[in-house]
Amino acid sequence: MSTADTDLLAARASGAPYRIGNPTRVDVSEELPALVAGSDIAVVRLLGGKRAWEDGLAALKASGIPTVLLGGETVPDAELMAESSVPAGVVAEALRYLVEGGSANLVELARFLSDTVLLTGEGFVEPQQMPEYGVHGERPYTQGRPTVGVLFYRAHELSGNTAFVDTLCDAVEARGANALPVYCGSLRGADTGLYEILGKADALVATVLAAGGTHASQASAGGDEEAWDIGALTDLDIPVLQGLCLTSSHAAWEGSDAALSPMDAAMQVAIPEFDGRLITVPFSFKEQGPDDVPVYVADPERAARVAGIALRHALLKHKPNAEKKLGIVFTAYPTKHSRVGNAVGLDTPASAVRVLDALRDAGYGLTEYPDNGDELIHRLIAAGGHDVEWLTEEQLAAAPARVPLADYRAWFETLDPALREGMLEAWGEPPGSLYVDGDDIVLACLQFGNVVVMIQPPRGFGENPIAIYHDPDMPPSHHYMAAYRWLENSFGADAVVHMGKHGTMEWLPGKGLGLSGGCAPDAVLGELPWSTRSSSTTPARAPRPSAAGTPPSSTTSYRRWRARTRTATSPSWSSSSTSTRSCPTWTRRRHRPCAPRSGRWSRRPSCTTTCTWTISRTTTRSTSSSCTSTAICARSRMCRSGMACTFSAAGRRPSRA
Repeated sequence: MSTADTDLLAARASGAPYRIGNPTRVDVSEELPALVAGSDIAVVRLLGGKRAWEDGLAALKASGIPTVLLGGETVPDAELMAESSVPAGVVAEALRYLVEGGSANLVELARFLSDTVLLTGEGFVEPQQMPEYGVHGERPYTQGRPTVGVLFYRAHELSGNTAFVDTLCDAVEARGANALPVYCGSLRGADTGLYEILGKADALVATVLAAGGTHASQASAGGDEEAWDIGALTDLDIPVLQGLCLTSSHAAWEGSDAALSPMDAAMQVAIPEFDGRLITVPFSFKEQGPDDVPVYVADPERAARVAGIALRHALLKHKPNAEKKLGIVFTAYPTKHSRVGNAVGLDTPASAVRVLDALRDAGYGLTEYPDNGDELIHRLIAAGGHDVEWLTEEQLAAAPARVPLADYRAWFETLDPALREGMLEAWGEPPGSLYVDGDDIVLACLQFGNVVVMIQPPRGFGENPIAIYHDPDMPPSHHYMAAYRWLENSFGADAVVHMGKHGTMEWLPGKGLGLSGGCAPDAVLGELPWSTRSSSTTPARAPRPSAAGTPPSSTTSYRRWRARTRTATSPSWSSSSTSTRSCPTWTRRRHRPCAPRSGRWSRRPSCTTTCTWTISRTTTRSTSSSCTSTAICARSRMCRSGMACTFSAAGRRPSRA
C-alpha cells in the first residue's frame, strides 16, 4: 500500500503477487480486512508519516501480519521504522527498492521480503540503480525547428505512467516543433547534466514542483538571505511554463467553477510561481484505472493548447527582432476618452513611449511614432477611441483596423459551442451592433510598423457599465472577441504588452483558475504570449511590511492571462511634518484633509488660506475656476494663491499627488 500511485502502478506492472491499494482511498473497517486476508506481508509507504494513517496502522498491527512501514522520503522514517514488525535492516533495504523504483525493482522487493521475512529461499538481487534523469523515448529531431521541452517526474517514467507526456509531445510535433520529453526526480539540487539536456529547449513545459526552496533543517528563522534559489533554472534563459496535471478527474474539473482543488492550486500554481513560471492550463487528469489505481489521462484539446502556448514562446527565440510583431494595449476603465490608459500609479502613455523607444533600440521594425505620451493618447482618441459620446461616423469609416464579417465568422465558428451560444444570446448574430461600420467591426488602434498600440475593447455599457465589467455571467461581445482575434490572426502579433497590471479580460466568464476551452479568457487569449507592465502601490521602503501592488487583481490577471508581470516599485517614503507645498491642513500621515468628508465631497479647511474646494457628483466634463493663477497645482487642483475658487469635475475625489 502506498500514498504514491506511481508505486502502485510499478507494483502492478511488475507481475509480482501484490495486492495494491492507496491508504487515502481504502476504508479501514470495510476494505482493509479484504486486502490483508490471505496476504503474507504488508508493505505500507506513507507520505506524511505515521499520523497520515494511524487507524490503518493500528488495524494492521492487530491483524498480526508482518508489516514493513516506510516514509515517503528517500531516507528511513525513524518513527515508522520503530512501528514496523520486521528488523530495521529489512525496512531500510525495502525502502531502497522503492526509492530506485521501476517494475524490475518491485519484482526483487517481493523476492527479498519473501526470503528475509518468510525464509522461502527463492533468491533475489540487490536494488538496481535507476537513472535519476534522462530523455523519455526516441522522438525525431529536425534542425532549425524550435524545440519544446516537457519535464515530468521520474516516478512516471519508471512506472510506465507516461501516456499523458506522449499526448503532449505529439501535440508539440503536430505544430511543427521538436518535442524533448525529459524526466527527473526533482529540480532541487539536480545534477548539471539535467540542465545540459534542458538547455537544448527553446521553451520548457514543466509538470514538476518548483526548483527553489529549502530543507526544513536549513530554513531561516527570519534572516535576510534568499532561501529560494533557482539560479540553474534561470541560467537556461528560456520561458518556463507550468503544465497543470491535476489530481482530480476530468469530469470533476469540467463541472467545477473553481476548477482546481486547494492542493492543486498550491502544488500546480502557487508554488511554481515562486520559480517565475507562467501558468498555462490543465491538460492531464487522474482517472480510475485497473485495480482502482488512478492513471494520468491527457485531454487532447487542452494538450494542444499547452503545446501552442509553448511553441509561441519558443518561436520568439527563433525570429529576428526586425520581423517580430507586437501589440501594446491600454485599458480604458470605464470606457471614456478621459480614462484611456488608466492604471493606478503608472504613467501608461509615457511608459508606452519608453517601451517603443526600447523596441526601436533593440532593432524592432518601427515607423515614426509620437515622442511623448500626450500626443500618443490624443492620436489614439482621434483615431476613434470607444467613447460613444464622442465617436463620429467619420471616425468609424476611417478606422485604421477593421475586421471583415467573413473573417470574424470563421473565428467565431471555432469557439466552444457553449461560449458561442452565450455570445449569441447576449449580443445577437455577428457582427453585433457595437462599433460596426457596415459589416465590418472597427478597432481603436494605431500602427507604427510592426507594433500596434490598441485601446482594450470595452466590456461595460449602459447606465452602470462598471457592474458589467465584473459580471461573471456576461460573455464578451463580438467586438471584444474580434479585437483580440484580429491582433493574433490578422495583424499577426508575436506577443502583447498590456500597460497596467490588469484590465477587463481577467473578469470574463469561466473558471477561476485552470481554464477550459469554454472559458472566455482562454478563447480571447488564444496562444499569444502576454506581458503586463504595472506600478506597485507599495513604496520601496514602506513603514510596515506589505505585499507589493494589489495582489488580488494582479494575481487574477497573470494567472488567467498566462502573463508575465513586471512591476515598478513606488518611490520610498520618508517621515515628514505637514507639507509646506500645499494647504497646512493636509497632512502626510493619512493623505487626507482634516475637514470631515461631506456627501458632496466638499473641503473647507480651517486655516488662514481662503480656499473652498467643491467636487460635484455630476457627469459634466467642464471645469471652471475663478482663479487663473499658475499657483494651482495641475495634479491636485489645490489652490495655493489665496484666492477663492471653485472646481467641478466628473465625480472624482481629490488626487493624492
